[in-house]
Amino acid sequence: MAASTLASKPFLRTDLSFFQSSSSSSDLHRLSSPIIQISLRRISPRKLEVQAAGSTFGNYFRVTTYGESHGGGVGCVIDGCPPRIPLSEADMQADLDRRRPGQSRITTPRAETDTCRIYSGVVDGLTTGAPIHVNVPNTDQRGGDYSEMALAYRPSHADATYDFKYGVRAVQGGGRSSARETIGRVAAGAVAKNILRAYSGAEVLAYVSQVHKVVLPEGLVDHETLTLAQIESNIVRCPDPEYVEKMIEAIDAIRVKGNSVGGVVTCIARNVPRGLGSPVFDKLEAELAKAVMSLPATKGFEFGSGFAGTFLTGSEHNDEFYTDEHGKIRTRTNRSGGIQGGISNGEIINMRVAFKPTATIGKKQLTVTRDRKEIELMTRGRHDPCVVPRAVPMVEAMVALVLVDQLIAHHGQCELFPINPALQDPIRLPVLKPANLSS
Repeated sequence: MAASTLASKPFLRTDLSFFQSSSSSSDLHRLSSPIIQISLRRISPRKLEVQAAGSTFGNYFRVTTYGESHGGGVGCVIDGCPPRIPLSEADMQADLDRRRPGQSRITTPRAETDTCRIYSGVVDGLTTGAPIHVNVPNTDQRGGDYSEMALAYRPSHADATYDFKYGVRAVQGGGRSSARETIGRVAAGAVAKNILRAYSGAEVLAYVSQVHKVVLPEGLVDHETLTLAQIESNIVRCPDPEYVEKMIEAIDAIRVKGNSVGGVVTCIARNVPRGLGSPVFDKLEAELAKAVMSLPATKGFEFGSGFAGTFLTGSEHNDEFYTDEHGKIRTRTNRSGGIQGGISNGEIINMRVAFKPTATIGKKQLTVTRDRKEIELMTRGRHDPCVVPRAVPMVEAMVALVLVDQLIAHHGQCELFPINPALQDPIRLPVLKPANLSS
């Protein structure tokens, strides 16, 4: 089917008919006349139709987000979710509450409850296999705060590039470039987490490891025992009490000045089945990088030893293998970050995501208007002085979406037939409760 589809695409056919020789075959056989005249006929350009959406993520577990900051609402449509998975609005709401604005003094004061509602794909608390539609209404829009931004571009914001690309944009709240778009991702990520937990006991956790110049030392957090309760015990979402106060002080100091700072979110995934990832172009780390770098304000990604690994030699960096007490092949260290050759190896997957300072700040900055006049801009509106505390559930969601997508791909390709038990681990299948078929 794929071959016939590709063959039907006109831009995939090579047309070499424009190379036409003006000489006859008899002329070519004349050794005394080695010159061949070639004439080129002009080809009229063919129309190339490209579908460029950009709002859908995933291959098998597919999520499409919709909505804008000051529109009627935001949400997502989840397609490819397995049937008979227990799911309720409360499952999603827990993570949406972690993402919502107005949680504390170090987040944007926009007052939104971000209450979600499932409109399809779930019956009697179980997924049906049909697309799951989730919606969250916008209830606290203040479009008047963005009157200046309708005329001028905020420095380092997406205002200008959206105009450059589309020639039009939703001004209020940044429109589609607003972090409110991530509500759909977080809702879908909650579904993905449920599947991972039920299928293999996998768990995805993220926390703030840096705010501006306050950096959590490497190794201070035990990734083997880290819990969600530790992360959620404070408003900055750092699991170390000593560094919590330092980070909050750093945000407060810049917040009262109308400025902003960036930071780093560290994310881990435990109990991830071996074998996830599809070399060569869909390696697990490549998919994770694309996923988290699609989040607003991201500026960097590294996993395992990351850039620090470049300072080591091969003998220092290599993760030596051993056999544990259960007969499983493990690694003594984890500089690979749980991924080798683009495939999960069963160790804890760990990565770090860098977020820039919020672009919208309460200070005068030089910019230009849409009609190219240089001006001084003072922005209004409600914005995070540091995005990383609210980015934690966003990062978790994108990582969970990648893992579920790769899990489905792995199961379809590598476990459709009996595995090789000498080399492969069977993935523990979940036991689901039978559906209630009574009327």
